[in-house]
Amino acid sequence: MTARDSSPDTDKPVVLMEGLNKHFGSLHVLRDVDLSVAPGEVVVIIGASGSGKSTLIRCINGLEEFQQGRIDVDSNELRPNGASRRALHTIRREVGMVFQQFNLFPHRSVRDNVMLAPRKVRGWSREQARETADKLLKRVGIADQADKYPAQLSGGQQQRVAIARALAMQPRLMLFDEPTSALDPEMIGEVLDVMRELAREGMTMVVVTHEMGFAREVADRAIYIHQGSIVEQGPPEAVFDNPQNERTQSFLSRVLKH
Repeated sequence: MTARDSSPDTDKPVVLMEGLNKHFGSLHVLRDVDLSVAPGEVVVIIGASGSGKSTLIRCINGLEEFQQGRIDVDSNELRPNGASRRALHTIRREVGMVFQQFNLFPHRSVRDNVMLAPRKVRGWSREQARETADKLLKRVGIADQADKYPAQLSGGQQQRVAIARALAMQPRLMLFDEPTSALDPEMIGEVLDVMRELAREGMTMVVVTHEMGFAREVADRAIYIHQGSIVEQGPPEAVFDNPQNERTQSFLSRVLKH
């Protein structure tokens, strides 16, 4: 699989991470991480719980500060121990993120949840935001749920609302932090189907997931992280079928049995 081209500037990475180190007190969570993500590329990050996967992608949009290194996100630079307000504002306009938990506003309808960010952050009119919300809810397969409230939806439907909400900002990059981990098994497929469609359409994506079949199918590149370090990366068929690192071999031998 080759990276999909979704940008006229195909030579410049959407994400460039160099020498990233992150500490939580005395705990060294990320160690000298170098990573680039090309326009249209789908990068899937795998690894054991506590290996630093979620912390890594949270650093990309400034949800976590780091102590050494640098991150460039679409020509906006994040530096150690905090970023300028302007850089953070720009990055959060251009980067959509979907979390393990749905984080929807329970007192707002599904449509209003999707409309809120474009109106508040991009200054769209109510009519423009409503039209976009309805298109996106149709795109993720829940147009008929627009007037309901989150509590009236299944977990899979709520996560699809969260994806539509992130897409409403028209992001250059989508980050997914284990988006199916809080779902019942029968609901996982409907969320992964939406993500597959985004990948086919050329959305640049960084995905932390335990869904190995999805990772193998959709990724342009698979990355295995162990104790905060990238120890192996490459095309998914190489990483999954012929891993070179002993730690990758051990991890996959455990997870692929289930």
